[in-house]
Amino acid sequence: MSQSGAWRGDSERSEHYWRVNLRLKVKLLAVWAIVGYLLAILLAEPLNEIVIGGFPLGFWIAQQGSIMVFVALIFIYAKRMDKIDSDHGVHEEELGEARKVVAREIQEEIGPKGGERP
Repeated sequence: MSQSGAWRGDSERSEHYWRVNLRLKVKLLAVWAIVGYLLAILLAEPLNEIVIGGFPLGFWIAQQGSIMVFVALIFIYAKRMDKIDSDHGVHEEELGEARKVVAREIQEEIGPKGGERP
């Protein structure tokens, strides 16, 4: 099976798509769990022994670091899913293209003279 789109069937492509999708989600959730639970909660006391910029590291991770990681995970997920969607032929049209389609439909509906219907 190649990435170029030579799939044996829709069923195989669908299964592969969801397998790749699930693998990505599991990896990102693992990072989320490590930062959100392990570092920010369970290891906060030992990390507080390390001081950066006048603040204990455990406090910094719980207050700022975890939020930054969560936002980064959102962008990573969106970027990777765009690539996965594109690789499997299920990507969405660009927003600009969608607007053009809607504008064309509206223009066809109102007609060339701006309000008179044929």
